[in-house]
Amino acid sequence: MSEHKVTIQEIADMAGVSKSTVSRYLNQGYISEEKAARIREVIRATGYKANFFAKRLKMKESKLVGVVLPRMDSVTVGKLLTGIGRIFEPRGYQGLLLSSQLSVDKELANIRNLAQQGVDGIIVDSVGITERHVQLARSLDVPIVFTGQQHADVHWLKLDDYAAGRLMGAYLRQMGHAHAVFLGVSERDKAVGGDRKRGFLDAFQEGRTGEALVDFVETGFDFLSAYGCGPALEQHMAGGATVVVCATDNIALGVLRYFHELRVRVPEDVSVTGFGGYDVSAVVYPALTTVQFDYDLVGMKTAQYLLDVLSGTDEPVGELPLHLIERESVRRLGSDEAAPVESFHALA
Repeated sequence: MSEHKVTIQEIADMAGVSKSTVSRYLNQGYISEEKAARIREVIRATGYKANFFAKRLKMKESKLVGVVLPRMDSVTVGKLLTGIGRIFEPRGYQGLLLSSQLSVDKELANIRNLAQQGVDGIIVDSVGITERHVQLARSLDVPIVFTGQQHADVHWLKLDDYAAGRLMGAYLRQMGHAHAVFLGVSERDKAVGGDRKRGFLDAFQEGRTGEALVDFVETGFDFLSAYGCGPALEQHMAGGATVVVCATDNIALGVLRYFHELRVRVPEDVSVTGFGGYDVSAVVYPALTTVQFDYDLVGMKTAQYLLDVLSGTDEPVGELPLHLIERESVRRLGSDEAAPVESFHALA
């Protein structure tokens, strides 16, 4: 029977410190003498020998970073990679890109494959962090930073989807809307499918439960899935819905196309909004009202966070900005006067 290989995480657990503290110790970084003594004692008791990961830290790393993406054909992925590149390229890092194709199993397999290839660290734009992700992260001696989703037991960084939903809900409430259709993705995606929808619902109905109605229609992330939801949206509009709130700008583009073909006027007959702030959303007609996310900044912050973890620091990441961009796709109800809407800004 093969001898069990003690990991850095196990050393951390036995010493009662964080994994990054053990990494700092192995890399001869500063930690308190009390923590250093506990780590030395665990290493002595277990016979732990510094593995390839610890050696890489002392050798200034391999300069390879793995990046796991949910899909390649996405505007947000392109911006995320641009931001990641802004941080890694000047420091001499090269990226290995793998796609999970929106599959949790493939995402986990990609993480394992990258770890086996000797990368210094891994960024995962996750489709959903499960307990399997947590166990895998704890078993590997390669630091992982997740983005897009969150979990208390791993390193993560993401936009505040709940705050984004609230921002849109408060705006449409101020614009006089009281019956909305939320066209969203499955709640298996906790961020976009759960938090974003919940934030919208809470702000839109706050203080007027029973008066403000929200219908829900489920779609996929792609343009064609959203387009295919057109007949269901028509039924809700016939029931009095005055605005379609789309979980992403890409979903909103499919809705705008469907309405254009049916000669449903936006925003005269129905208002439409999105989330994301894609460049194309500003040039379609009508230009889309949306909550803008700075995915470039998310990429930069995530890459820097991974570098911080690699260097043995683990500081909280600062707030990431959200902005509501008001354009042409929403009509004010309850007033013939096109009064200006107050500026809506939020920090997630």
